[in-house]
Amino acid sequence: MKTRSLFCVLFLFCFSIAAMYAQQHAPVRLGIAGLSHSHVHLLLKDLKRTDIQIVGIAESNRELAERYAKNYGFDPAIVYDSIEEMVENTKPEGVLGFNSIYDHLQIVEVCAPKGIHVMVEKPLAVSVEHAARMAELSRKYGIMVLTNYETTWYPSNHKAFDMVINQKAIGDIRKVIICDGHRGPKEINVNPEFLVWLTDPKLNGGGAVIDFGCYGANLMTWLMNNQRPIAVSATLQQIKPDVYPKVDDEATIVVTYPKAQAIIQASWNWPVDRKDMEVYGVSGYVKALTGTDFSYKLTRESPESMERLQPLPAPENEPFGYFAKAIKGELKVADSDLSSLANNLIVVEILEAARNSAAAGKTIKLPARL
Repeated sequence: MKTRSLFCVLFLFCFSIAAMYAQQHAPVRLGIAGLSHSHVHLLLKDLKRTDIQIVGIAESNRELAERYAKNYGFDPAIVYDSIEEMVENTKPEGVLGFNSIYDHLQIVEVCAPKGIHVMVEKPLAVSVEHAARMAELSRKYGIMVLTNYETTWYPSNHKAFDMVINQKAIGDIRKVIICDGHRGPKEINVNPEFLVWLTDPKLNGGGAVIDFGCYGANLMTWLMNNQRPIAVSATLQQIKPDVYPKVDDEATIVVTYPKAQAIIQASWNWPVDRKDMEVYGVSGYVKALTGTDFSYKLTRESPESMERLQPLPAPENEPFGYFAKAIKGELKVADSDLSSLANNLIVVEILEAARNSAAAGKTIKLPARL
C-alpha cells in the first residue's frame, strides 16, 4: 500500500514538473491586427518559428487576407473581420498591430480590458490624445503597449548608446543628426493597401514627418533618457504635390534641450535609403552609418575608426521574439527602452509639436510636466 502511495506521489510530482516545463516552453499565442502594413511580411515569412504561434488575424479586406494566406501558407480560417472577433475566438496572449496608425488606439481599447499585451508598428499613435488614452488603458489593466522600430534592433545604434551614455566616450551630447527615409512609398512600390493610409493625413497623422520623423524622435529620446525637450521647430514641404497631394513628403525637425539639440531629417526624397545617426559630444563623435557599419572619433587628435558590427544576441535582435519574452516575463521592458510606452509617449509629443510648428510657422514650446 505504501509502495502504491509513493508511486502515486512520484507520478503526480513528475506530471506537474512536465506540465510546468511544457507551459514554460509553449509558444506564445499571438494575434495580428491588420495586414496592410508591409512590415507584416517580416512576420509572415517566418511562421514556422517555435517561440510564437499566430492564432488569429483580424483583417476585413478578404482579398488581401486570401492573397497572403496563399503566399505564406497560413489557414484562411484564422482570419476574422474584426479585432473583437479575433480576440474572442482565439484568446491570444499578445496582439501585433499592422494596421493604420489611427487604428492603433482601437487595438488597445479591445485588448487592454482582456489583459492582452500589444505591440504596434511605429509610431505609437497619430496624436497626443490617442497616445494618452492608450497609456491610460495600459495602466488601468496592467498591459504592455510597445512600439516596434526597425532601428531598435540595429547593433550600430546600441554601440552608439554604449559609447556615448555608458562609457561617456565623447563627453556630453551637444548635437545629434538623424536621417531617415527613401525615395518615397509610391516610388519604392509599397503595396496599395499600405499606400492608401500611409498618405492619408488622418490615418497616418501626416506624411514623411510621421513615417520617418518618428525614428529620430525615438532615438533621441532614448539617448536623452526620456528627458522631454523644451522646444520643437519644424519645416514641412510638399516637394512632390502631384504624387502626395494630402501630406508632406519632406520634413526637418529641430528638437531643443537645455544643452543639446537634435536635427531630424525625414524624407520621401532621398536618392538612397537612409537610416543613420551621428552623435556629437564635447570631445568627439560616433556615427551609426547603417545597421551594422559604425565609425567614431573620440578626440580632435585621434583618427577616425571604422567597425562592422555583428547582429545583437537574441532576443534583442528582432521584435517578435522580444515581445514573446516580455509576455512570458523573461525580460523586463524598462521605461528607458526604445520600445517602451514611456519613450514613445514623448515621441508622439515631439511629432505633434512638429506638425503644429510647421502649421503655425513658429517654434513650439513644450510645457514642463509636474
